[in-house]
Amino acid sequence: MELYKLPAHKLHQLIKKREVSVEEVIISLFKRIEEVEDKIGAFLSLDKEEALKEAKKWDKRLSREENPGILAGIPIAIKDNICVKKRETTCASRILKGFYPPYSATVIKKLKEAGCILIGKTNLDEFAMGSSTENSAFKITHNPWNLETIPGGSSGGSAAAVASGEATMALGSDTGGSIRQPAALCGVVGLKPTYGRVSRYGLVAFASSLDQIGPITKDVTDCAHLLKVISGKDELDSTCLDYPVPDYPKFLLPDVKGIKIGLPEEYFIGGIEKEVKENILKSAKLLEKLGAHLEQVSLPHTEYAVATYYLIATAEASSNLARYDGVGYGYRTKEEKNLIDMYKKTRQEGFGDEVKRRIMLGTYVLSKGYYENYYGKAQRVRTLIKRDFEKVFQKFDALITPTSPTVAFRIGEKIDDPLKMYLSDIFTISANLAGIPGISIPCGFGRNHLPVGMQILTKAFNEEMLLRIAYTYEQNRVNS
Repeated sequence: MELYKLPAHKLHQLIKKREVSVEEVIISLFKRIEEVEDKIGAFLSLDKEEALKEAKKWDKRLSREENPGILAGIPIAIKDNICVKKRETTCASRILKGFYPPYSATVIKKLKEAGCILIGKTNLDEFAMGSSTENSAFKITHNPWNLETIPGGSSGGSAAAVASGEATMALGSDTGGSIRQPAALCGVVGLKPTYGRVSRYGLVAFASSLDQIGPITKDVTDCAHLLKVISGKDELDSTCLDYPVPDYPKFLLPDVKGIKIGLPEEYFIGGIEKEVKENILKSAKLLEKLGAHLEQVSLPHTEYAVATYYLIATAEASSNLARYDGVGYGYRTKEEKNLIDMYKKTRQEGFGDEVKRRIMLGTYVLSKGYYENYYGKAQRVRTLIKRDFEKVFQKFDALITPTSPTVAFRIGEKIDDPLKMYLSDIFTISANLAGIPGISIPCGFGRNHLPVGMQILTKAFNEEMLLRIAYTYEQNRVNS
């Protein structure tokens, strides 16, 4: 039995029945990592020794007849922009090389309380700025479906690890689609929670009003269990709301009868690959056959989403990344003449091209004479985009769209064309601007037999509806 292939809930059953040990699960996973990691490049760091030590602890607890939670002893990979105490956290940037946080993110504490075993930190676009995981300062991650293609980004390492069997589940972060887009391109499940549902404490900030931590898993069931563990109010994060956390697994009902689903016309535009569009419409028809009501809808301000997002995100990035100056922690240039020179050279040497590009754009947007014309106007348009969703969700329970306009493209294909790369997130960024949840689930294959992802969106704090529709589709697509 190849344990690394199994989702967490199936591993849990085997562990609970004592058919396998937690140690055997960890050994199976690291054996898989040894076999494929050189080709995939999903991880920036691994901790086999600590993982095996934790596995032995859980096996001892189980031998005392303790009844573990469903994620107890389950291995999980962590995107390397989420702080884990005394484990290197680099954000895939030279400027944070050698940084070991003195604290852990709230989500890490919750995972450990649930019994998850951390196996390593995954690769990403530097500071989560990118859609292909080609912007990492250390390595390029490859898509397990075709090693010549990108895995998506910025959580490409996490998505590739789950898709290749190197991790049972993983955490990513989503600023404009960075969980959902790589999940789609790697053929796994990825969920961006409502803004404020999951604590951001310990997540290295890119754009603070957009960032959210979320799960990347093999199936919808695992996604529900992991989301339940990481959700909830946190006193350490003022943006994390005190909102009741449902028992998400209880909403995994294979039934969509009477549910009203909208198909936004603005998401089925020119430029979307034919096979992607066909798979999404075919999947929507399956849900309609199962009892859902389908209707075309309009989100009229969608066309402004990309411009709005890149004004807001870069402005916030410029502010957040000002702290990396070579003084407190992280990289510091070895050649300095004075303080100002040290600042300049540290940032010049420490940041990659894409990060520099976004810092410069964001600084310009926030500069005197331009703030109101760009950043202020973008915030007003953001409100209009949010109102589009609010209006639609008065009548509809959910929306279905493509996650990405294309399947995975070749490594290097768009790296020299930032505008073309930015359009990779065209279908995902609106959810971040509006603060609503979204999930991407596999729904077939497109060009060159590469995975296609279907995105489901609902109103804020209605993740249970997301999971119910996704689960219904997943169960019936498997059986159809």
